[in-house]
Amino acid sequence: MNKEKPKLFRKVNTKAFNVDHYIGGDFKNTRHSKRETLEQTKGKMFGKKERGLDYTPLYRFLLSKVGSNWDEIFSEAKARLDKVEPIYGMVALIEDKKRDFIRTGESSYFSGLFVDDNNILQLSNPDLKAKDMKPFCTCCTHTFNGKLFGTE
Repeated sequence: MNKEKPKLFRKVNTKAFNVDHYIGGDFKNTRHSKRETLEQTKGKMFGKKERGLDYTPLYRFLLSKVGSNWDEIFSEAKARLDKVEPIYGMVALIEDKKRDFIRTGESSYFSGLFVDDNNILQLSNPDLKAKDMKPFCTCCTHTFNGKLFGTE
């Protein structure tokens, strides 16, 4: 039986309506231009783009570990991720980088976190709740740490 913990990211359904794939120009549009580019002469391939990854499971994991030792949290999260950069989008290691909340999508927000002097993961603003947040538009469903706000 496989006892491996699940990954802290997931692939998003990129076939859904209105999902932007960030597809660039096509070779057929540059093939007969007078000036040859490096891609045309050398046949250079571009690196793989990372599209369609959702790190909501990571953000929920980090919120559940508030008050715990940062080194243990980081080592577990790092083992369950494809890269470590998304961690630092939510967690500030330096006091100047601390934020009350982060925006992770069009209408999804999560509490900002920081590592204190005792190496403990803490909320940047523990008093901030979903009812304190204000949506910037009325057409979307806004969430703060998974709880709806602005639907009164």
